[in-house]
Amino acid sequence: MATEEAFMSIDFYSSYRAYKNYQTPRLAAKDSARFDAEIWNPASFSSSMSCLEIGSGEGAFLAYLASKDMITFQGIDHDPALKAVQPSQVAAHFECADVWEYLQSPGPPSFDRVVLLDVLEHFTPEEGFHLLSQIKGVLASEGKIVLKVPNGSSPWGINYQFGDLTHKTAYNGESLRQLASACGLQIEALYDQRRGSSRRMITDAIVHRFLSWALLTPPPHWGANLYCILSAQKG
Repeated sequence: MATEEAFMSIDFYSSYRAYKNYQTPRLAAKDSARFDAEIWNPASFSSSMSCLEIGSGEGAFLAYLASKDMITFQGIDHDPALKAVQPSQVAAHFECADVWEYLQSPGPPSFDRVVLLDVLEHFTPEEGFHLLSQIKGVLASEGKIVLKVPNGSSPWGINYQFGDLTHKTAYNGESLRQLASACGLQIEALYDQRRGSSRRMITDAIVHRFLSWALLTPPPHWGANLYCILSAQKG
Protein backbone atom coordinates (compact mmCIF):
# COMPACT_ATOMS: atom_id res chain seq x y z
CA MET A 1 0.00 0.00 0.00
CA ALA A 2 1.31 3.44 -0.88
CA THR A 3 2.34 5.54 2.08
CA GLU A 4 1.17 9.08 2.79
CA GLU A 5 4.69 10.26 1.98
CA ALA A 6 4.47 8.64 -1.46
CA PHE A 7 1.19 10.38 -2.18
CA MET A 8 2.64 13.70 -1.08
CA SER A 9 5.59 13.28 -3.44
CA ILE A 10 3.46 13.13 -6.59
CA ASP A 11 4.40 16.01 -8.87
CA PHE A 12 1.82 16.69 -11.58
CA TYR A 13 4.17 19.21 -13.17
CA SER A 14 6.53 16.38 -14.15
CA SER A 15 3.94 15.24 -16.71
CA TYR A 16 2.70 18.73 -17.59
CA ARG A 17 4.37 18.77 -21.01
CA ALA A 18 2.42 15.68 -22.11
CA TYR A 19 -0.80 16.94 -20.51
CA LYS A 20 -0.61 20.35 -22.22
CA ASN A 21 0.92 19.05 -25.47
CA TYR A 22 3.23 22.03 -25.89
CA GLN A 23 3.33 23.49 -29.39
CA THR A 24 4.74 26.66 -30.91
CA PRO A 25 1.83 29.13 -31.09
CA ARG A 26 0.86 31.01 -34.24
CA LEU A 27 -0.35 34.55 -33.65
CA ALA A 28 -3.42 35.07 -35.83
CA ALA A 29 -5.20 38.38 -36.39
CA LYS A 30 -8.02 37.29 -34.08
CA ASP A 31 -5.48 36.56 -31.32
CA SER A 32 -3.99 40.03 -31.65
CA ALA A 33 -7.46 41.60 -31.57
CA ARG A 34 -8.29 39.61 -28.44
CA PHE A 35 -5.11 40.71 -26.66
CA ASP A 36 -5.82 44.30 -27.72
CA ALA A 37 -9.30 44.19 -26.21
CA GLU A 38 -8.47 42.16 -23.11
CA ILE A 39 -5.06 43.45 -22.05
CA TRP A 40 -3.35 46.14 -24.13
CA ASN A 41 -6.14 48.72 -24.14
CA PRO A 42 -7.58 48.17 -20.62
CA ALA A 43 -4.11 48.28 -19.01
CA SER A 44 -2.97 51.27 -21.13
CA PHE A 45 0.07 49.55 -22.64
CA SER A 46 2.42 51.34 -24.99
CA SER A 47 5.30 50.04 -27.09
CA SER A 48 7.79 52.15 -25.15
CA MET A 49 7.03 50.32 -21.91
CA SER A 50 8.75 47.32 -20.36
CA CYS A 51 6.80 44.16 -19.58
CA LEU A 52 7.39 40.96 -17.60
CA GLU A 53 5.15 37.94 -18.18
CA ILE A 54 5.29 35.39 -15.38
CA GLY A 55 4.28 31.91 -16.51
CA SER A 56 4.63 32.86 -20.18
CA GLY A 57 4.10 29.27 -21.34
CA GLU A 58 4.47 28.64 -25.06
CA GLY A 59 5.01 32.33 -25.78
CA ALA A 60 1.77 33.48 -27.41
CA PHE A 61 1.58 36.73 -25.45
CA LEU A 62 5.31 37.33 -25.92
CA ALA A 63 4.80 37.00 -29.69
CA TYR A 64 1.98 39.52 -29.40
CA LEU A 65 4.24 41.98 -27.60
CA ALA A 66 6.82 41.61 -30.36
CA SER A 67 4.10 42.30 -32.95
CA LYS A 68 3.31 45.55 -31.10
CA ASP A 69 6.95 46.64 -31.56
CA MET A 70 7.68 46.41 -27.85
CA ILE A 71 11.43 46.11 -27.33
CA THR A 72 11.83 45.60 -23.59
CA PHE A 73 9.91 42.53 -22.50
CA GLN A 74 10.71 39.26 -20.75
CA GLY A 75 8.89 35.98 -20.22
CA ILE A 76 9.74 33.45 -17.52
CA ASP A 77 8.44 29.96 -16.84
CA HIS A 78 9.66 27.11 -14.69
CA ASP A 79 9.36 24.29 -17.26
CA PRO A 80 12.54 23.76 -19.33
CA ALA A 81 10.49 21.97 -22.03
CA LEU A 82 8.91 25.29 -23.00
CA LYS A 83 12.16 26.72 -24.35
CA ALA A 84 11.98 24.49 -27.45
CA VAL A 85 8.52 25.74 -28.49
CA GLN A 86 8.99 29.51 -28.18
CA PRO A 87 8.27 31.45 -31.40
CA SER A 88 11.60 32.30 -33.01
CA GLN A 89 11.04 36.06 -32.77
CA VAL A 90 10.76 35.93 -28.96
CA ALA A 91 13.14 33.09 -28.06
CA ALA A 92 15.71 35.59 -26.78
CA HIS A 93 13.06 37.09 -24.49
CA PHE A 94 12.26 33.80 -22.74
CA GLU A 95 14.04 32.47 -19.68
CA CYS A 96 13.44 29.24 -17.81
CA ALA A 97 13.53 30.49 -14.24
CA ASP A 98 12.04 29.94 -10.81
CA VAL A 99 9.76 32.88 -10.14
CA TRP A 100 10.94 33.33 -6.55
CA GLU A 101 14.60 33.33 -7.52
CA TYR A 102 13.96 35.70 -10.42
CA LEU A 103 12.03 38.26 -8.36
CA GLN A 104 14.47 38.07 -5.44
CA SER A 105 17.65 38.23 -7.52
CA PRO A 106 20.00 41.13 -6.71
CA GLY A 107 18.95 44.25 -8.55
CA PRO A 108 16.06 42.82 -10.64
CA PRO A 109 14.89 45.24 -13.35
CA SER A 110 11.70 47.21 -12.87
CA PHE A 111 8.77 46.78 -15.23
CA ASP A 112 5.92 49.03 -16.31
CA ARG A 113 3.60 46.04 -16.70
CA VAL A 114 3.65 42.56 -15.15
CA VAL A 115 1.28 40.01 -16.66
CA LEU A 116 0.11 36.69 -15.16
CA LEU A 117 -2.33 34.79 -17.36
CA ASP A 118 -3.75 31.65 -15.73
CA VAL A 119 -0.97 31.66 -13.14
CA LEU A 120 -2.19 32.91 -9.75
CA GLU A 121 -4.53 29.94 -9.25
CA HIS A 122 -1.48 27.63 -9.21
CA PHE A 123 -0.46 29.09 -5.83
CA THR A 124 -1.96 28.88 -2.35
CA PRO A 125 -3.42 32.11 -0.94
CA GLU A 126 -0.30 32.57 1.18
CA GLU A 127 1.95 32.00 -1.83
CA GLY A 128 -0.21 34.37 -3.86
CA PHE A 129 0.27 37.05 -1.22
CA HIS A 130 4.04 36.65 -1.31
CA LEU A 131 4.04 36.54 -5.13
CA LEU A 132 2.10 39.78 -5.56
CA SER A 133 4.17 41.42 -2.82
CA GLN A 134 7.37 40.48 -4.65
CA ILE A 135 5.94 41.72 -7.96
CA LYS A 136 4.99 45.01 -6.31
CA GLY A 137 8.68 45.45 -5.54
CA VAL A 138 9.67 45.32 -9.23
CA LEU A 139 6.90 47.60 -10.52
CA ALA A 140 8.03 50.87 -12.03
CA SER A 141 6.33 54.11 -11.04
CA GLU A 142 2.74 53.99 -12.29
CA GLY A 143 3.22 50.29 -13.01
CA LYS A 144 0.34 47.85 -13.30
CA ILE A 145 -0.20 44.12 -12.78
CA VAL A 146 -2.57 42.27 -15.13
CA LEU A 147 -4.06 38.99 -13.87
CA LYS A 148 -6.35 36.43 -15.48
CA VAL A 149 -7.84 33.64 -13.35
CA PRO A 150 -10.78 31.22 -13.61
CA ASN A 151 -13.91 32.85 -12.20
CA GLY A 152 -14.79 30.98 -9.03
CA SER A 153 -18.18 32.74 -8.80
CA SER A 154 -19.40 31.60 -12.20
CA PRO A 155 -20.69 28.13 -13.08
CA TRP A 156 -18.84 28.53 -16.38
CA GLY A 157 -15.54 28.87 -14.54
CA ILE A 158 -15.73 25.46 -12.87
CA ASN A 159 -14.29 23.58 -15.83
CA TYR A 160 -11.29 25.93 -15.98
CA GLN A 161 -10.62 25.82 -12.25
CA PHE A 162 -11.01 22.08 -11.72
CA GLY A 163 -9.71 20.95 -15.11
CA ASP A 164 -6.12 21.16 -13.87
CA LEU A 165 -4.88 19.32 -10.76
CA THR A 166 -2.09 21.87 -10.24
CA HIS A 167 -4.63 24.59 -9.40
CA LYS A 168 -4.57 25.33 -5.67
CA THR A 169 -6.87 28.35 -5.17
CA ALA A 170 -10.16 29.48 -6.68
CA TYR A 171 -10.68 33.23 -6.98
CA ASN A 172 -13.60 35.55 -7.56
CA GLY A 173 -13.84 39.32 -7.51
CA GLU A 174 -14.11 39.58 -3.73
CA SER A 175 -11.18 37.28 -2.94
CA LEU A 176 -9.05 39.17 -5.47
CA ARG A 177 -9.94 42.39 -3.66
CA GLN A 178 -9.03 40.80 -0.34
CA LEU A 179 -5.68 39.59 -1.67
CA ALA A 180 -4.91 42.92 -3.32
CA SER A 181 -5.71 44.84 -0.12
CA ALA A 182 -3.42 42.57 1.93
CA CYS A 183 -0.59 43.30 -0.52
CA GLY A 184 -1.07 47.07 -0.54
CA LEU A 185 -2.48 46.99 -4.06
CA GLN A 186 -5.69 48.44 -5.47
CA ILE A 187 -7.93 47.08 -8.18
CA GLU A 188 -8.22 49.48 -11.10
CA ALA A 189 -10.43 47.21 -13.20
CA LEU A 190 -12.18 43.86 -12.85
CA TYR A 191 -13.90 42.40 -15.90
CA ASP A 192 -14.96 39.23 -17.67
CA GLN A 193 -12.98 37.66 -20.44
CA ARG A 194 -15.32 37.64 -23.42
CA ARG A 195 -14.59 35.05 -26.09
CA GLY A 196 -16.19 33.79 -29.25
CA SER A 197 -17.88 35.43 -32.20
CA SER A 198 -19.90 38.64 -31.89
CA ARG A 199 -23.07 36.55 -32.18
CA ARG A 200 -21.93 34.27 -29.37
CA MET A 201 -21.07 37.19 -27.10
CA ILE A 202 -24.48 38.77 -27.72
CA THR A 203 -26.18 35.46 -26.91
CA ASP A 204 -24.14 35.12 -23.71
CA ALA A 205 -25.06 38.66 -22.66
CA ILE A 206 -28.77 37.97 -23.16
CA VAL A 207 -28.63 34.69 -21.21
CA HIS A 208 -26.64 36.25 -18.38
CA ARG A 209 -29.02 39.18 -18.16
CA PHE A 210 -31.97 36.82 -17.88
CA LEU A 211 -30.23 34.66 -15.27
CA SER A 212 -29.29 37.73 -13.23
CA TRP A 213 -32.98 38.68 -13.20
CA ALA A 214 -34.23 35.16 -12.46
CA LEU A 215 -31.79 34.10 -9.73
CA LEU A 216 -31.88 35.27 -6.12
CA THR A 217 -28.08 35.53 -5.81
CA PRO A 218 -26.49 35.82 -9.25
CA PRO A 219 -22.69 36.13 -9.46
CA PRO A 220 -21.30 39.64 -9.97
CA HIS A 221 -19.46 38.37 -13.05
CA TRP A 222 -20.64 35.57 -15.32
CA GLY A 223 -17.53 35.08 -17.45
CA ALA A 224 -15.61 31.81 -17.16
CA ASN A 225 -12.43 33.82 -16.57
CA LEU A 226 -11.79 37.11 -14.82
CA TYR A 227 -9.29 39.82 -15.64
CA CYS A 228 -7.98 42.06 -12.89
CA ILE A 229 -5.72 45.12 -13.23
CA LEU A 230 -3.83 46.10 -10.09
CA SER A 231 -1.62 49.03 -9.11
CA ALA A 232 0.11 50.12 -5.93
CA GLN A 233 -2.05 51.93 -3.41
CA LYS A 234 -1.38 55.66 -3.29
CA GLY A 235 -0.28 57.40 -0.13
